Amino acid sequence: MTDAGKQNLIELLDSLVMAAVPRSTKVAKYGGTLYTLKPDEKEGQFCGVFPYKAHVQLSFAKGSELDDPDGLPEGGGKFRRHLTYRSLDDVDAKIVKRFVKAASKLGAK
Repeated sequence: MTDAGKQNLIELLDSLVMAAVPRSTKVAKYGGTLYTLKPDEKEGQFCGVFPYKAHVQLSFAKGSELDDPDGLPEGGGKFRRHLTYRSLDDVDAKIVKRFVKAASKLGAK
């Protein structure tokens, strides 16, 4: 994946997160961007966009709690789950927004 392609993907995911949860605050951390509803509390972080060499990941802090009948988010850890994107064509805006909105509700608890 080219740097330009990666940057376009990051910008698209960022715009979808902000459209889904406009009151989010962005925090640059861990080489990517975390989104939170409570900037002063770690527990308020609900998702993040992280670039890797060959893809960009949309990660959900409480992903294991998301309603996911289709098994879309990946990951076998105790809490986190993620969606992996290798091109702009991989991104389904409706799916991204649905998961981001659900994740923000979990982050607001």
